[in-house]
Amino acid sequence: MSVKASVSMSDQQDAFVRALVQQGRFASASAVVQRGLDLLQQETEREAAELAALRAFFAERANGPFDDTDPARSAAQDMIARKRAAHGL
Repeated sequence: MSVKASVSMSDQQDAFVRALVQQGRFASASAVVQRGLDLLQQETEREAAELAALRAFFAERANGPFDDTDPARSAAQDMIARKRAAHGL
């Protein structure tokens, strides 16, 4: 099903749409607008999926065990000390 709608755009946007049609990249201005809406829908859906994944990740981390940073900090300090010693510092 197709719905007719009036769309306002700037002169620059209109020129861009017309150029795409003249270049043969799209059959009509409607096809350009439809493609733009398809891309916007895909972007919106991808962002929503990414946000849901981040929320799930942080919820899992908030409810899970927390790692103590002391072992990592100690390992980093040991590595730095070995590098300094190796370079005579």
